[in-house]
Amino acid sequence: MPAVKNNIDMCLFDSFYESYSVNVTRNPKQYIALGELKGGIDPAGADEHWKTARTALERIHKGFAKYTPLTFFIGAAIEKKMAGEIWDLLEDGIISNAANLTDENQILSIISWLCSL
Repeated sequence: MPAVKNNIDMCLFDSFYESYSVNVTRNPKQYIALGELKGGIDPAGADEHWKTARTALERIHKGFAKYTPLTFFIGAAIEKKMAGEIWDLLEDGIISNAANLTDENQILSIISWLCSL
C-alpha cells in the first residue's frame, strides 16, 4: 500500500469490486479498515507474531497521518500478556477491533463488524 510502503494483510475499501483500480489505493479516503492477520497457532511464537502485527499497525497509523482508517487484529495464538496489550489498545481507541481466530464467536463478531462498515 502506497501510504505505508508495505503490504497490509487485510484491506477494506470504499469501492465496488468492478470499479476497483490502483487509484483506489492512492486515495486515503477510500480506505475503511486495515487489519493484520497472524494465523500461526504455536503459543511459543505468539509473542513474535504480535510484535510483527503491532509494528504493522503502527506503520498504518503513521502512514495515514491525516486520515486513519479503522484498524484491527486477528490472531490464532493469543497469549495472556498479548491479550492485555490488545485490550489496552482497544480501550485507548488505537485499534478498533480484535479477534481470536480460534474462537468462533469472536470471528463471527469481527465479520459482522466488518460487514457493518
